[in-house]
Amino acid sequence: MDLQQKLEILSGAAKYDVSCSSSGSKRSSKSGSLGSVSSAGICHSFTPDGRCISLLKVLLTNYCIYDCVYCANKRSNDIPRAAFSVDEVVDLTINFYRRNYIEGLFLSSAVFKSPNHTMEMITSVIKKLRVEKGFAGYIHVKAIPGASQELIDQAGLFADRMSVNIELPSDSSLKLLAPDKKKEDIFKPMKQISTNITTALSEHKRYKKAPLYVPGGQSTQLIIGATPDSDLNILGLSQKLYDKYSLKRVYYSAYIPVNQDNNLPAIKNPPTLREHRLYQGDWLLRMYGFRAEELLNEKNPDFDINFDPKTNWALNNLHLFPIEINLVPFETLLRIPGIGVRSAKKIISARRIAPLNYLDLKKLGVVLKRAQYFITCNTKYYGAVDIDEDKIRTVLKPKLDLNEIDNPYEQLNLFDKLSSDDKFQFTSLSTLTLSKQFLVEDNITSLTGEL
Repeated sequence: MDLQQKLEILSGAAKYDVSCSSSGSKRSSKSGSLGSVSSAGICHSFTPDGRCISLLKVLLTNYCIYDCVYCANKRSNDIPRAAFSVDEVVDLTINFYRRNYIEGLFLSSAVFKSPNHTMEMITSVIKKLRVEKGFAGYIHVKAIPGASQELIDQAGLFADRMSVNIELPSDSSLKLLAPDKKKEDIFKPMKQISTNITTALSEHKRYKKAPLYVPGGQSTQLIIGATPDSDLNILGLSQKLYDKYSLKRVYYSAYIPVNQDNNLPAIKNPPTLREHRLYQGDWLLRMYGFRAEELLNEKNPDFDINFDPKTNWALNNLHLFPIEINLVPFETLLRIPGIGVRSAKKIISARRIAPLNYLDLKKLGVVLKRAQYFITCNTKYYGAVDIDEDKIRTVLKPKLDLNEIDNPYEQLNLFDKLSSDDKFQFTSLSTLTLSKQFLVEDNITSLTGEL
């Protein structure tokens, strides 16, 4: 099998892993080195200034010893298989970078032969890139659960970010759909990476030349919709991971029905709207000071698809509103629907000069379509309806019930067929999840993160 065929197979197989964006890495380059990483990081999406950043995203191999029910690369699937050698991945990365196709590498792998064997090959790739080739660009690799501590420690010295994919959000789900995997094998390297990062940061404060260890932090991925786990269970797990292991990000991937099995849900399309709401809820955990148990509870274990999580929380806690915009502290402003981090800072700054009125809020970027029902300005309420949960839900609910939308879904491959004669065109080194557009306001929050 030639290199082109391997690239087609292994880049396509890598598209199901979404935990590959990055930020915060500051690996410096030296004279004669290739590539660089700015403090803003290399992201598998669009940067704030509009640039599209690309990573070479491939699997080392899709040969796997595991037979996870939900996975396209499971052992029992009859699919094209391929495996890169260490030198092939190194040469691809260098050559793609020289051609300005990429600015970094995202390298994952199925488990081939054993966790240690797979991790050893991944470590060999990134070590050769750093040491022999002088590549100083961004590198994100997967830590293979079950691999030895020594191999993971070594990989962290050369990678900018590492991730250990949990994938299934509960122990019962893991036993049902991935019986070959053990929860302990997943959390052990995650704890190890977290400890090493903390130690390296402490040493770097004392000695400037102390080696960095995974400077971009670690992340993980959870699959949404393959199991009956509620949003409460999923977001609760994310909260624990942020608290215990200081993860940079938890990524949520809507389950794609690539296999058929009695233990898998019978769905036609991935639950991308649910994935979207979980990302918004996750943003509230990381940026707005919310806790998972505030957003969801046993009575309401799942997000309402028709409302963003902050609005849904406010409607469920309407006794806390309305809030006087000129009096409350910054932390309380962040809990008002329609007010984001930037607009909250502007409000704090502007009201030092004079009390703010309703028109002032619009100039400061507050989304008054939502905020008007939860605030007062100089004790005056401007909502179009009374402060009543049913009435507010009625006016804020989208005209189309999002629960009823049939979401088309497509993932772009590294290679797209042009015609029936098997010619391929290099189209994109990014894999994007495409789904039917949300409402205009949801499109804005998807880009800015502000709710």
